[in-house]
Amino acid sequence: MAQRYVRVQSLDGKIHYGLLQIDRKVQVLDAPPWLKGQLTTLELDADQCQILAPCAPSKIVAVGKNYANHAAEMGTPVPQEPLLFLKPPTTVIASGAEIFYPTQSARVDYEGELALVIGERCTHCTPEAAHSKIWGYTIANDVTARDLQKKDGQWTRAKGFDTFCPLGPWVVREISAGARLQTFINDSVQPAQSAAISEMVFAPDVLVSYISQVMTLLPGDVVLTGTPEGVGAIEVGDRVRVEIEGIGFLENAVTTRAALPQVS
Repeated sequence: MAQRYVRVQSLDGKIHYGLLQIDRKVQVLDAPPWLKGQLTTLELDADQCQILAPCAPSKIVAVGKNYANHAAEMGTPVPQEPLLFLKPPTTVIASGAEIFYPTQSARVDYEGELALVIGERCTHCTPEAAHSKIWGYTIANDVTARDLQKKDGQWTRAKGFDTFCPLGPWVVREISAGARLQTFINDSVQPAQSAAISEMVFAPDVLVSYISQVMTLLPGDVVLTGTPEGVGAIEVGDRVRVEIEGIGFLENAVTTRAALPQVS
């Protein structure tokens, strides 16, 4: 089994990076692993910590329509260049946390994706150089308010609601090019989405290189590599599970946010 790098919060409120063991204990690192964190003598039992999203990115750069079959189901051609957009860091939640269905939307979709975690500062990199800047891989769900995406004509609001980027549950260093991404809704045994990550139009190193010509990627930043066909609506009460071979699964339930007090 590949080493699983996690980010956890201990009972005293401190946040740690570490290695998750088979017995669910966490061997704590003295820094994020992509910043060359080393193992310490501290070990946390499963009941002594909570697994968080595996990183706290300064930005999340996402790629639209990076699978030809998804572009087709959206009724658009495959982009000639990577189609970029941003999700704010406040969209990030951990596996097991709840996705809040916004009151502004009547159609919210799941989008299972492979996510890249950047390990080194990356600016104006070639694809060859960009490959070494990808520290590891995790799972994401690019939750989207589809009706608002169509209404607004640009994607910031539709992609940017709090909780709209479930991420995790951990990072692995390597993944097979033929690894399969699958998304399941509730207890269905039939995946709503199923594709090999090798079906991407633009490969991960090409994406990172392209993004680095626009903006500097920093250690811990996340790149979402696009979703395959099969996106669909989710409702309050649903559970979404995104699986990627060689990583594991990311699962989140959909709920409504409690009413917030009005501020005068």
